[in-house]
Parts: sequence; C-alpha cells; structure tokens
Amino acid sequence: MIWSEIFTLRNLINLVDILIVWFLIYNLLLLVRGTRAVQLLRGVILVIIVRIISGVIGLSMLSWAMDLVINWGVIAMIVIFQPEIRRGLEHLGRGSLFVKSNRENEANKKLISALDKAIQYMSKRRIGALITIQMNTGLEEYIETGINVDADVTGELLINIFIPNTPLHDGAVIIKDNRIAVAAAYLPLSQSNLIPKELGTRHRAAVGISEITDALTIVISEETGEVSITQNNELLRGMTQEDYLKYLNDQLNHSHQTPDRGSFLNSVATFIDKHFRRGGQP
Repeated sequence: MIWSEIFTLRNLINLVDILIVWFLIYNLLLLVRGTRAVQLLRGVILVIIVRIISGVIGLSMLSWAMDLVINWGVIAMIVIFQPEIRRGLEHLGRGSLFVKSNRENEANKKLISALDKAIQYMSKRRIGALITIQMNTGLEEYIETGINVDADVTGELLINIFIPNTPLHDGAVIIKDNRIAVAAAYLPLSQSNLIPKELGTRHRAAVGISEITDALTIVISEETGEVSITQNNELLRGMTQEDYLKYLNDQLNHSHQTPDRGSFLNSVATFIDKHFRRGGQP
C-alpha cells in the first residue's frame, strides 16, 4: 500500500520536474564559472539569506529593504548577467548543452594537431613558449591581463606569437574553448622551493597556474628546447613527442573524462541518432 502511494504518476512528474530544474541550475553554474558573475551570484545568495533571517527575527525595516532589492533585482540581473545569458542561449540554440561530445572531440583533435606542429617547430629551434589550456576552472582573471586575440588555434599562429622580439612573445597564450583567447598574459609565479634552480620564469609561471587551477600548461625551454607540461601542481619534464601527445589525448579527449557535462544526455542522443534517424540500422 505504501509503495503504491509513493510510485504514482504525480510523484514521477514531480521527480522529472526537480531533475529538469537541477539540470538547468547546473548548466547555469557551468556558464558563470570562472567569470565575474560568480561574485555577483554570491551577492544575490547573500541578499536572499539576509531577507530570510530578517523575516524570521522580525526586522521589518531590513525586510522591506531586502524586498525592494529582490523585486528590482530581477531587472538588474538581466542587465548584469547579459553576457552569460546570451552565451547560454547561443549554446542552447546550437544544441551544445545536449550533444557536444563528438563535436568537442573533433575540435580537440584539431587542437592537439596544431599544438604538436607548433611544439615540434619551436622545440627544435629553441623558441621559448608558454601555452595554457583552460580545463574546468575558469581563467578569466588571467585572460584579462593579456592582449585579446580570439582566433582559431593553428600551429602557424602559435609559432608567430612566440617568435622572439615580437610584441606578443613575452607571456602566456591562453586557450579557451579551443580558441586562442589572449596572448602575452601574466600567470602567477610559483614560490615552491621544489622547482629546480635551472628552470626560469616560464616554468615557475606554469607551475604557479597549476597550483591554483586545473589548467594544462605546455612549456618549451628557450635554453634547451625541452618540452614540459604542468597540471594539478605536477611538473612533467623532458617529454618526447609520443609522451605529450598521449598526455594531451588523455586529458582533452572527453571519452577519458568523468561524465560531468551531461554525458547521460549525450548517450541518449547517440542512441536516438543510431536507432531512429538511420532507420534503426546499428
């Protein structure tokens, strides 16, 4: 009798309703992560908490003020979060919230190919380079310190950026969403005593960004041409072409990552595409 009351159509609808709202909130947090909107979102949450507490305690004046903030805050939120709202609608319009694994993996293959071309050229000629790839943690704070590029990633462009004595060669290239976001960006320098003394500023910057974010950073030594990679406070030195290609594929290929971007929906979409759009042929 109890189970029949729990598993009702109404309860199932409520469960679906909750899951949809959770999914929307989750993707909203993904969109604002790493942007200034995070700080504003914290402010909104603080206002709501103050309103609840003031209502419980009976602080009528404070409650009235918070009500005004909340009532007018809807309009303010639309204005303040306009870039994030536009970005979310663009993702939704492209269907990228639901089906993006295949497309992203193809883009990642092109990214890795471009990186390989640039690394091989610069390593053989001992051209120093510092390339940071944004992973899950946002890098907006450091992107703002660089010179805007917003271009497709190609080996030729990366090589030209790091040619010595050019305006953009000093600093880091930051790659975001498979595009070169900025060049000549400043990264935080690590103060760790474990970094070998023979390594210079580039390596300290690479380790520094790995200490506070999950970004993947490629360093090419100007003195030796040695290729190193830092990630999650780990410095991998003396990497061969085979080594770094395997590492990049493991880190950037979504099939090797934990399903944190709606992989269930991707699987459903793949099943539909396989069994319905192609006439049910496997």
